[in-house]
Amino acid sequence: MIVVRDGDARPSLGTRSVVALGVFDGLHRGHQRLIAKVVELARRHDATATIATFDPHPAEVLEPVHAPRLLATLDQRLEGLEALGVAAVRIVTFDHALALESASSFIERVLVGELAAAVVVVGEDFRFGHARTGDVGLLRTRGEALGFEVLASPLYGDAERWSSSAIRRRLEVGDLDGANAMLARPFTLRGTVGHGDARGQSLGFATANLLTAPRQQLPAAGVYAGAARAPNGEWWPAAVSVGTRPQFHEAGELLVEAHLVGFAANLYGSTLSVAFLARLRAQATYADVDELVVQMSRDVSQTLEMYRKFSPSSSVLLG
Repeated sequence: MIVVRDGDARPSLGTRSVVALGVFDGLHRGHQRLIAKVVELARRHDATATIATFDPHPAEVLEPVHAPRLLATLDQRLEGLEALGVAAVRIVTFDHALALESASSFIERVLVGELAAAVVVVGEDFRFGHARTGDVGLLRTRGEALGFEVLASPLYGDAERWSSSAIRRRLEVGDLDGANAMLARPFTLRGTVGHGDARGQSLGFATANLLTAPRQQLPAAGVYAGAARAPNGEWWPAAVSVGTRPQFHEAGELLVEAHLVGFAANLYGSTLSVAFLARLRAQATYADVDELVVQMSRDVSQTLEMYRKFSPSSSVLLG
């Protein structure tokens, strides 16, 4: 897959493009349907299936206090897009200069000038350009003048629209099943393994302390059955704690710690992906450490049971 960023030499794609425009945080079921349409249209038009996406999230620049936490890192998004059949991605740096660019200028500069769009696909409520003046209507007007078609994708969903915001809400309240249903796969965190206080090892349950990206959305505090992908690509059952370790510390920042069952190698400094399969229980404190260890043993047993139902292919996106 070709990835082009601001400042890169612009390689010729060899054909015109079918382009979808958006952030695509999380690549949920609605995104997947839209991207499937892009890939289908690209085949029909003998064109390149292309995504134009923004990084950072526009809200981080325009409304940093209210900007949403993200479901996935940029690297996860790129790998997921490739798995969905996308052939080229144009990463547009969103900054204050871009925020001032008119929608018409962006259409001419990026969609036509850089990507030679034959078809542009957006969600029916998508807005872009200075003061959010760009919409489906403007795209169609400019497309008639500049030679590209426009497809407005409907808003998909069951009882509730599939959206990144809806998934964040589910994760925040501990509804992992609801979040995973909208994603059509287990929610997956990716981060670097850092040093903790080694308390888990002293309890007989060594854990990898996962350092996630800034503004990363986390599941609600609790203990989860999960699966962790080691640096060599192999998946392992993992009992995962998201919380403040109330047995030993005052309330504070949420920590993500994964106990990879049966794994013994050193993970410090490596990249680890953790897929959340099921929420086992809420965060809790116990009468003493012995009682905690008994509960952790139960958590591991439940994790192994849930892991038997896990298919690594289900986490090919954002794993």
